Formats: sequence, C-alpha cells, structure tokens
Amino acid sequence: MRLPIQISFHNLNPSDEIEAMIRAEAERLEDYYDRIMSCRVVVDVPHRHHKEGNYYQVRVDLKIPGAEIVVRREPAEHAEYRDVDIAIRDAFDEVRRQLEDRVHIVRGHVKAHEPIPHARVVRLMPEDGYGFLETPDGREIYFHEHSVLDGGFRTLKVGAEVRFVEEEGEKGPQASTVRAVGRHSGA
Repeated sequence: MRLPIQISFHNLNPSDEIEAMIRAEAERLEDYYDRIMSCRVVVDVPHRHHKEGNYYQVRVDLKIPGAEIVVRREPAEHAEYRDVDIAIRDAFDEVRRQLEDRVHIVRGHVKAHEPIPHARVVRLMPEDGYGFLETPDGREIYFHEHSVLDGGFRTLKVGAEVRFVEEEGEKGPQASTVRAVGRHSGA
C-alpha cells in the first residue's frame, strides 16, 4: 500500500502476527482500487471473558477520493469472533464489497437512474379526454386521460405540476404514467 496503514490495538497487546495479517488484507484492497488515500484499523477486545474466551471487534476506516468506507465487526453479531483472524477477514471482506460497489459507481459501470421529468399542464380538453404538458425546456407533450395515474385526470388543472414518462407516440412525443405533484394538482 502506498500510504502507511495505521493499526491500533485496544485492550490487548500489539501482535506482529495480527499486524501482518491486517497489512496483507489491506494491500489486497489495492487490487480493487489503486487510489486509496488511507487505511486505519482498530482491533479491540471490548469485554474480557476469562471463562468463555475473548471476543474481538475490528473496525476498518478506508478513505478514497470522494468517500469514506467504515466497517465495524461487532462480537455480539457473531460468536465466531473469538478468533481474531475471522473477525479481521470478515471486516476486510465487507470493506472489499463496499469498495467494489463504490468503484463501479465511480467508473460508471452502475446504471444511474435518471430523474423523472417534471412538467406543467398548459392545456386541458376534459370533454375530449386529453391535454398538453409543457416541459422546462419549452416542449409541449400530449397526454391522454388514461395516462394519468389513479384516475386523476378530472382533478388536474392548468398550471398543475406533474411527473411523467415520455414515450414516442404516433404523432410525436407523448406522456404516460402522469402523476400530479405539488399544491396545484387539484388533489
């Protein structure tokens, strides 16, 4: 890892073996993303159990450009955390999953959902069962009364703000799944 890894031990003596395992896990993170800015790991024994054995708690703080990933493996969640190796492995597995998810988003591999378009009702022909919306960029889009959700066509008023899905119709763009929003919806 290019940046030093900060490793802290709480309620237990520092261990070269544990530290080596943490360094190896942290270095493997760079296989997933090479722009890691810092990595801080805390290994803790929050409660000493002389008869039952100690449970380990591991926290990993990873900073990357634009985000911070924090994972904490609690002993109350898993009985197997009496083994520090398992607690460390599980914590780094979760960090790796979150890092992979973040990298997919940054690299554009995850489809971002486009916002639902907004428009205003500009003309209504209630007797004929249709109307027109005006988008923020000034386009007019036709909609039919059956495209308005929840039977809300009769409650629409000129000026009402709506959300809609735009589709290509026989005579140009048309709106489907129209839903009134805001105070001018008539609802």
